[in-house]
Amino acid sequence: MTLVAFNSPSDKGSYLTVRPARGAVRCSAPRRRQGRILTGAGLALLPWLGYLAGTLPPAEAAAWVALDALEAAALLAAGTRLLRGDTRHRAPAAAAAALLVADACIDLATAAPGQELTTAIAMAVGAELPLAVLCAWLAAGRSRG
Repeated sequence: MTLVAFNSPSDKGSYLTVRPARGAVRCSAPRRRQGRILTGAGLALLPWLGYLAGTLPPAEAAAWVALDALEAAALLAAGTRLLRGDTRHRAPAAAAAALLVADACIDLATAAPGQELTTAIAMAVGAELPLAVLCAWLAAGRSRG
């Protein structure tokens, strides 16, 4: 911080000039809402990772934690880029869509009949597949704003 005092301010007399990210555009209300949804979903997965790591057998925990960690990273990358108005959200959105569909399929294929299968269906229909559709839609560039 001492060196800052001896240097003249850059760009129009202020050190606090914020430059938009490369590829940034003005963010519309629907785009902000989509960004919040993806960011919120990514953040919601973080405590879930700890739950999985603590309750599953080690071999299963490693696989599920890795898959869900990749989902969280892709959702957070796409969501935060949308919130910043960064046009480079498509690749992480596409990755999130593929991971979410894979997660739903694996959940359904490995669930035991009964309550476990009911839970897997509810998670697929209520969260994973709708998020995957939103991510695929964003990755395809269908949303303008």
